[in-house]
Amino acid sequence: MEEWIGERWHRLATRAADRSFEAQGVTLASVLRPVGLLFRAAGGAPGVRVVPAGLARIGGPRGWWQRLAGSGLRASVSRLDGETLALPPLIALFDDAALNRDLYLWLAALAAAFEPGGDWIDGNLAATAQVLERCPGLRPRWQRLLAAHLAQRPALHTLRGEAAVAETAVRAALAGQHKRSAAILPTDVAPVWLWLEALPAAVAASGPTAPPAGKPQDHAAAARAAASATRRRTRRAEPSSGRAPLLLPSRAESLKSWSEHVSMDRAADDQDDGQANEAADDMEQLTLSRGGAAPASRVKFDLDLPSASADDLPLGAGEALPEWDWKQQRLRVDHCRVLTVVARPGVPWLPPPALCATARRVRQRLEVQRAAPRWLRGCTDGEQLDIDAWVRHAGASRAARVPGDPPVFARAVRGERSLATLLLADLSLSTDTYANDEQRIIDVIRDALYVFAQALHGNGDAFAMLGFSSVGRSHVRMQHLKGFDEPWSAAVAARVGAIKPGYYTRLGAALRLATQRMALRAERQRLLLILTDGKPNDIDVYEGRWGLEDTRHAVLQARAAGLLPFCLSIDEQAHAYLPYLFGRQGWAHVRRPAELPLRLAAVYARLTR
Repeated sequence: MEEWIGERWHRLATRAADRSFEAQGVTLASVLRPVGLLFRAAGGAPGVRVVPAGLARIGGPRGWWQRLAGSGLRASVSRLDGETLALPPLIALFDDAALNRDLYLWLAALAAAFEPGGDWIDGNLAATAQVLERCPGLRPRWQRLLAAHLAQRPALHTLRGEAAVAETAVRAALAGQHKRSAAILPTDVAPVWLWLEALPAAVAASGPTAPPAGKPQDHAAAARAAASATRRRTRRAEPSSGRAPLLLPSRAESLKSWSEHVSMDRAADDQDDGQANEAADDMEQLTLSRGGAAPASRVKFDLDLPSASADDLPLGAGEALPEWDWKQQRLRVDHCRVLTVVARPGVPWLPPPALCATARRVRQRLEVQRAAPRWLRGCTDGEQLDIDAWVRHAGASRAARVPGDPPVFARAVRGERSLATLLLADLSLSTDTYANDEQRIIDVIRDALYVFAQALHGNGDAFAMLGFSSVGRSHVRMQHLKGFDEPWSAAVAARVGAIKPGYYTRLGAALRLATQRMALRAERQRLLLILTDGKPNDIDVYEGRWGLEDTRHAVLQARAAGLLPFCLSIDEQAHAYLPYLFGRQGWAHVRRPAELPLRLAAVYARLTR
């Protein structure tokens, strides 16, 4: 009975203390697309992701019901750093859904003009003036939002001391009458929902962090990370030395509170108890530190690399390639080391009969496309009349007509294509997971490589195939499957059958090496196809925006060299980053991984038509 009454009382107090308008609330997921479009159209950095914001401590007075319920201490406030724009997952501040939606759009435009650094108030005022100048159509919305927000702010006569001074300064700034005074922190006043809080890129860190060394992130882990994409505020903590002090001072202030960093060795506990996200939401600031067993972890990871006698055969001493540093906006010369390897000769690979039948069907389709003649229009004679040319000729005045036979016919001609294609396949360890209950991703990629090679072998177009993976910038592995000068044979098919997953995905280095290989080809049309199952990542800094920016720079270099890059991905989150890397028309998502061989052939046929 006690528990039942306490639960009902808690619900009553929480509802009475809630000042939001839940019925008129707007979620970030429902406006994510227009928010992203407005942010980039207003001049925001294309590599910045829009993510939900975590809870943070807020200031301002609290009502009697809020003090009773213990609420009003934390809220989701908008923040901006070098990698993300964190917006509240739900805005229900106003009793008008249109105003709540307009606030999302205003924050997106404000973030596009916001420059981190300096005073919090001055930065928001400068960004506001710049947005109203760039986007004058937002001024009516801004005025409605400002009026509604000022009506909700605490009354000055209810405040005392420094709180009243800070609130007066904020109100004056919102009204455009700000005078420079002592610095005011966001926690000194009630939240200004129309403003942003800027965090340095070194301080802020995303919720999902990079996988630890030696444990590449699989699809299950990626799904768990996607389920909690909340942006939380963090701080870095240096790991303790682990040495016991000679004397332990008996002081009460030396005891650590729950919110401080306490080093705990949980190397043997690698299972999620299902409450990690809830615990992270309860903490105002997360503390990140490297584990104390880093040397042992490095030794263990090095042992995961095969020995020279069991590893694939290297082809040459390796090549040095650059890498794009997005923070310094420069290309680091000879930053990566790429080693091309080839599988040791082994047992011949026999594809299943169903896969051979699929390869035959795809081969026949591409052969028909290559053999089909194309129509040459605007001819003075031909097999059929060109209706468009005849309409233009009939509509032209007599003075504009050229004497002689009119070019109003079309005839079929046969021509030889000048085309070279390089297929780049992701062989990272994440491809070892199952795409469905029966087939692994690496097996789907193997089938796609075989069907592609069989089809192009019958088509007669020049093609090559490479696989890639990486273990840091000094060990990028390129798996040689087939070169341009090699015929499709049983030995090449055995290499395709011998591919195996391993390591990480340094896509930028793989693209640059592929660009160098394609630059040696003399064909007029050069196609670069990429098969992958996730975003670029590696064990070093090549995680998050670093990997995305480097990959995008490598794609731009490939296009500048005359190549046509196109990416096929089976990642469920591909729409969040592939348009930025390859453009809106430069990628495709394969919803059913088993259909990858057919989708690859269809994409090839469309790009080479």
